[in-house]
Amino acid sequence: MLEKLCNAFGVSGAETQVRDLLQNVMSSHCNTTQIDSMGNLICYKKGNKGYKNSIMLAAHMDEVGFIISGITNEGYLRFKTVGGIDIRVITAKSVVVGPQKIPGVIGVIPPHLDEKENNATPKTGDLFIDIGAKDAEQAKKYINIGDYAGFDSKFMEFGSCLVKAKALDNRVGCYILTELANYIYAHDVYFSFTVQEEVGCRGAATAAYNVLPSVALVVETTTCSDVIGTEKEDYSTRLNQGAAISLLDRTSYSDKGIVKALVTTAKNNNIKYQYKQTTLGGNDAGTIHLTENGIRTGVISVPCRYIHSPSSVASKNDIEGCRDIIYNLLRSEESEEWSF
Repeated sequence: MLEKLCNAFGVSGAETQVRDLLQNVMSSHCNTTQIDSMGNLICYKKGNKGYKNSIMLAAHMDEVGFIISGITNEGYLRFKTVGGIDIRVITAKSVVVGPQKIPGVIGVIPPHLDEKENNATPKTGDLFIDIGAKDAEQAKKYINIGDYAGFDSKFMEFGSCLVKAKALDNRVGCYILTELANYIYAHDVYFSFTVQEEVGCRGAATAAYNVLPSVALVVETTTCSDVIGTEKEDYSTRLNQGAAISLLDRTSYSDKGIVKALVTTAKNNNIKYQYKQTTLGGNDAGTIHLTENGIRTGVISVPCRYIHSPSSVASKNDIEGCRDIIYNLLRSEESEEWSF
């Protein structure tokens, strides 16, 4: 299932293929599934204890990508980025464009012969997508302004326990939710698959308002910087050291009770965990915790190297560990109150 989710096309604003996959899976495990006006998929699973409090598990469906902004006379496609993408990682990369998934390659205007220009990082305006069209007329037969483009990079397992794919952020979180949906819990659980996280956490705002849960847990991926050139004290997370529990970032401050519950659950079940050691970035928690009168919200993430690139890398051990922490937390709570 993780492979299918990662290979699916789902740039922010065009999550239909991912949502269809998830709805097909979740409909057999949940009491109801619904798609709201923003395009979020909200799947409700009734608890078996009749408790009044409910839990929202949230994972965003969308991935970073591109939107076509122009077509040159020569048939090349101009584009803007959708979400945060490091321009250094995209030149000469394969993409698919538009509803027909036309194959293309990201090209760059040849630099001047000046050494300084040669070594400069290109800007988005220097780049284009080459779909092999001979001119604008031919390109316009297949592509329209406003079409989306995404990385064309297939899921692959390698090493002892690693996976490589585009869109591990956040198909990993979506996959974990599908795994958790196989079980029945004491509390009502809303499995919320949100849209447009990469462009401002927009879908989560309406999803949280529709559900209004007692507590929320965002299931994410996060930066893993344990690579050459990074000092250990600057690591955000480390691969194969367990799921990362967030304390705060630029958009939210995790509920201390939820943080404590996640850590206690990991310890009690001998599951590896780590704290996210940087406070950069943000995720759906930033909008969920501010909804209506406020929602107690936490974040647990799978470390991911080369995030927002065609070849993100994660550990299957960390993915399974993240799933197991959440599962044991949900199964261990047997009191009527969500007693974090």
